[in-house]
Amino acid sequence: MSKIVAASAIRGAHEIFKEASSLFDKTVEEKGPEQKIGFPETAFYLPLANALMGIKVETLKDVKPVLEHAKSLLPQMPSEKVWLPYLGDALNAGMSALFSEEIIVALKYLNSEEPQKDCNGFFTDTIMRSLGIQLVDGRMPGFAAILGAAPDNKTAVQIVRELQQRNILIFVGSSVKGRSIIDQLLEENVQMGWDNYIVPYGRDTISAIYPLNWAIRSALTFGGLKPGQAEKCLLYTKERVFAFGLVLGELDDIKYATGAGAINMGFPIIADTDIPEVKPSGITTYEALVKELDYKKIVPRCIEVRGVKVKVSSIPIPVPYAAAFEGERVRKEQLWVEFGGKGSASFEYLSTKKSEEVEDGKVELIGPDIDQLEKDKKAMPLAIIAEVSGRKMQKDFEPILERQIHRFVNYAMGIMHIGQRDMNWIRVSNDAFNKGFRLKHIGVILHAMLHQEYSAILDKVQVKIYTRTEDVDKFLPAAKKVFDERDERISGMTDESVDTFYSCTLCQSFAPNHVCIITPERLGLCGAYSWLDGKASYEIVPTGPNQPVLKGQTLDERLGQWKNINDFLYQKSNKAIDKVSMYSLMDSPQSSCGCFECIVAIIPEANGVMIVHRDYPGMTPSGMSFTTLAGSVGGGVQTPGFLGVGKLYIVSKKFISAEGGLKRLVWMPKELKELLGDRLRKRCQEIGEPDLADKIADETQATTQEELLAYLEKVGHPALTLPPIL
Repeated sequence: MSKIVAASAIRGAHEIFKEASSLFDKTVEEKGPEQKIGFPETAFYLPLANALMGIKVETLKDVKPVLEHAKSLLPQMPSEKVWLPYLGDALNAGMSALFSEEIIVALKYLNSEEPQKDCNGFFTDTIMRSLGIQLVDGRMPGFAAILGAAPDNKTAVQIVRELQQRNILIFVGSSVKGRSIIDQLLEENVQMGWDNYIVPYGRDTISAIYPLNWAIRSALTFGGLKPGQAEKCLLYTKERVFAFGLVLGELDDIKYATGAGAINMGFPIIADTDIPEVKPSGITTYEALVKELDYKKIVPRCIEVRGVKVKVSSIPIPVPYAAAFEGERVRKEQLWVEFGGKGSASFEYLSTKKSEEVEDGKVELIGPDIDQLEKDKKAMPLAIIAEVSGRKMQKDFEPILERQIHRFVNYAMGIMHIGQRDMNWIRVSNDAFNKGFRLKHIGVILHAMLHQEYSAILDKVQVKIYTRTEDVDKFLPAAKKVFDERDERISGMTDESVDTFYSCTLCQSFAPNHVCIITPERLGLCGAYSWLDGKASYEIVPTGPNQPVLKGQTLDERLGQWKNINDFLYQKSNKAIDKVSMYSLMDSPQSSCGCFECIVAIIPEANGVMIVHRDYPGMTPSGMSFTTLAGSVGGGVQTPGFLGVGKLYIVSKKFISAEGGLKRLVWMPKELKELLGDRLRKRCQEIGEPDLADKIADETQATTQEELLAYLEKVGHPALTLPPIL
């Protein structure tokens, strides 16, 4: 490392440590050493200190050893005569800087100075888990932390859009001479937020610690690593968290120090100024510090240096197209036209046809286009009918492909798609319309993306789009009949009706020892993959993450254990797990990766279990929030009494059936109960407990064990009469 870079990093680390020490002393004096401290909605305390030192920082007095460790890492302040040709001292300074920065922002949270205006601040565990499936299935192949500001707003937007088109998650913040890229994007009306893959963290460089402690939690959440396993955690971030720093504008000592810390985690730094470069690899995969002065080349350079594997979807439509635009919202003031919702009738339907009935690539619009809107009208009827053919296409695959219409249409910038079937709602923005987007482009998108993702089973795709009320009304009844038939076919499948289950090892990119076993009556814990999805995936990519596993000899029918399943699991979990019970919470339950929709947790005092979903922020009767519970469930380990599951597994006949099934459920958040709605009530009817849904407590009745037990006694919950769960 050059003399300039190393010296700057060391000076910066000393400056950051001095700020942390001063702020710590001041806060202790004002609030006392027993004052609680921490970030919101995390089970990992101060994440870097927890992961790398094994320390739980819960009060101000717990900060002291972290601060002392940061001090011990500080090299001597360099003089102009000292030559620093190697990485060691600068990297130590970088780690000191990260520990100090984490302390600073935690103290600022305590003093209500974080998060900053228009910024997210600390990124919660819930957000990380909700993005889990995108992290592991390749939709989100990497992360960028941008520090500073571009030379002008146009360049800032250009860089961000290029990263979005590559589906890179972008953290934006810091500043140069009082100017931040956050403000540049706000001035250009760029939508920011998790749904748009653009997340503002803060306008100072210290707050760049937020993306870094978000990254270190991946090792604990998905990697199954334990607090204090510093070397393993840092190797995990280097090998599995594909992040990089992009510094726009002049670098100062604080940025050099923070960058040195990021390099310790395997994250290279790319700058747009004429800085000294550090090219030896080892700490990072390739170069550690490089420059790229051409803004047309800077994003590809970042991708190359970090080794991110991306797919850029090139589809001939007049608006940018990428997964990063999936969560974009088109608000009323931005609206050109909408379909469905409360405004008009709308549905989408995919069906299989004979080969001679399908002309590949044909897109027909029957009715007026969106440039023929009646005066003062903002709504139109719409029917999107996709017809496909293929030698390997099966009727069972139709709903799987149809469900992708939501995702594929949403990838177009300026187009919002919500729902599916005859409950969809589509909006087109003024901006998309002005760029030339028309209804035929929906057909172009579906043709391209269905071929791109399902070429193994599809040979031809054609799309018909109807915009007249009489046509929509004409075709809807036939589509609804098929929707009902599909639901009946899928709901009628049982684990006993098949001899093969499907594995899912998609999450092993983050949780190396985790394997999902998906059955007809138990979908993947992420909620995104059903048995039919696994079957379709295997047909499409026979060597992919979803493999058929013959059940083989039944070892225990009640627990749901089969010899072949256990043998497969033992090999694919890197010999970490030797058996799994598909129907039990207590005896060898399935492992969890970290991106589960819900957690099932035993409450022995109530002789039952509770369920909490990741969107519930409050306290549960177990005495733990979702984030705290999740800290002990993920990482690919079996945890008897705790289980990560998909929401729909709750209403399955096989839901913890070895322990008595749904009758054991004593508490769940009200929102989750409402989400399951009629399905939950129907399942309660099936087990002979028609009023069970009302007997299951929620947060309005109980958030402590005492309150829960009192409520269960009051309503006569059946769990109280079941055999002991322990």
